[in-house]
Amino acid sequence: MSDRGSGRWLVPALALWAAAATGVAVWALWFRAPAVGPAAGEAPPEPAEPPEPALELRPASFADLPGWSEDRHAEALPPLLASCRVLGRLPAERPVGRGGVGGTAADWRLPCAQAAAAPAGDPAAARAFFEAAFRPWAVSDRGGEEGLFTGYYEPTLHGSRRRGGRFTVPLYRRPPELIEVDLGRFRDDLAGERIAGLVEGVALVPFADRAALVAGALAGRGLELAWVDDPVDAFFLHIQGSGRVELAEGGVLRVGYAGHNGHPYTAIGRTLVERGELALEAVSMQSIRAWLAARPDEAAELLAANRSFIFFRELDGGGPVGSFGTPLTAGRSLAVDRVHLPLGAPLWLDATAPHPDPAAPDGPLRRLMVAHDTGGAIRGPVRGDVFWGHGDEAAEVAGRMKHRGRLWLLLPRAVTPAQG
Repeated sequence: MSDRGSGRWLVPALALWAAAATGVAVWALWFRAPAVGPAAGEAPPEPAEPPEPALELRPASFADLPGWSEDRHAEALPPLLASCRVLGRLPAERPVGRGGVGGTAADWRLPCAQAAAAPAGDPAAARAFFEAAFRPWAVSDRGGEEGLFTGYYEPTLHGSRRRGGRFTVPLYRRPPELIEVDLGRFRDDLAGERIAGLVEGVALVPFADRAALVAGALAGRGLELAWVDDPVDAFFLHIQGSGRVELAEGGVLRVGYAGHNGHPYTAIGRTLVERGELALEAVSMQSIRAWLAARPDEAAELLAANRSFIFFRELDGGGPVGSFGTPLTAGRSLAVDRVHLPLGAPLWLDATAPHPDPAAPDGPLRRLMVAHDTGGAIRGPVRGDVFWGHGDEAAEVAGRMKHRGRLWLLLPRAVTPAQG
């Protein structure tokens, strides 16, 4: 898990984007006026709390999935097999997803064995396998079928394993005293929720926030994994959760998520909208970077508004690893809210994505994905973050993706999912 979400640098609240997309006045998301004013001397009524997100699943067929017959289903087999390797290590009775929404690990044994036996690279065989082994379920949030879909990627930074010259911005390893707590182990209704902090005496207290850590709260302890040359690039690496550092001494260092300081994520795009610096519809990674470049004296203060801070570890192998412990597959791995959707499961996405050429129109994004990751601002049943891979094209698409879409969850045919 990282600070990924709502385009990470975008607006994290699904309601904010939904309001813009449907024409609702943005001010109504922060203020709620009563329909009739209170009588003289009476206090105005308390604003109504929005209902908590709740997963609802409706049985569907593959004919209901827009674009199903046009996808290259064989491309989804390797990421599914990666999920199967994780699921295969679980005890048979272990629930898959919160409350067993995805059945148990035993329910996945047969489809995983069938996936392993499917002919590699055969599109027709792959499609036939998915249709025989799984049943689709339409995903909604209390009946609301549309949600926000954004993108993320693996950025490239320039740095060194030693501090010196222009390389002055540290990427930190996880401090040994940082404690992360899986609250779901204590209460079922908190499954998927985590906190982090520092033990003082017999109490867990908050860890240092971004401003304190940037100011040197961990300096001199030898926790620096590498030093990079740009604090803005380092900030966006925190948002993405993994990346590559091209080393001045030669070679490439791949880094991935190792821990989180426990402070809540604040999207600086939302901060800029609230300040009137950017229009909501103009917020993207590209526009935020342009704002920071034009106002270097204000950049540090804006970045500090996000108190969340990510620690890293060196990665072996060919790519970043998601929260499920599997390598991410460009264009096929999806970050979801694990409170609602089971990690490791395939999903059908019907959304829209930007074209790599900013001058070209957006196009449909209809494909089979696998839930391999999570993100700090990925909240709700119909919410996702598409991993686009590495390079300039991936960065361009991920940075501008904030589109509405729908999801279908594919579950083994033996599973009737728990809901709510």
